[in-house]
Amino acid sequence: MERYTRRTALSIAGSTGLAALAGCLGGDDGNAPYDGYLRPANNFDGVVDRTGSAEVTVAVGSDSGLSFGPPAVQVSPGTTVIWEWTGRGGQHNVVAADGTFESEYYLEEGNTFEHTFEEPGVYKYHCTPHQTQGMLGVIEVVE
Repeated sequence: MERYTRRTALSIAGSTGLAALAGCLGGDDGNAPYDGYLRPANNFDGVVDRTGSAEVTVAVGSDSGLSFGPPAVQVSPGTTVIWEWTGRGGQHNVVAADGTFESEYYLEEGNTFEHTFEEPGVYKYHCTPHQTQGMLGVIEVVE
């Protein structure tokens, strides 16, 4: 029977734990669509279906003040999305990752920015000052 020192046993246990954790973090687990773009988003818990609506409102500065509410919305072509500032979380903007739209910076509650989505596709966006803090969103336009 082979005997291990305490150091060897802890090393094996640590390596096994890290391997298991790596398995949990790798790949798309079904809760992180859009190539995992929303994985670090503060309040993402699924895609909200608003297909068939002419207008959809997304709160800017929802929950903790550093998130979009809801962060992921499915809409139909021709839908106008209106981002409305809550006044929480500081100064925010809304910027498409691909440059298709960009708002001004606003701080006060009630300011709005809108964009009409005509073409099907996935439109990822963020708040520039809070992007690394999880203020991310997606508009998915589906037929």
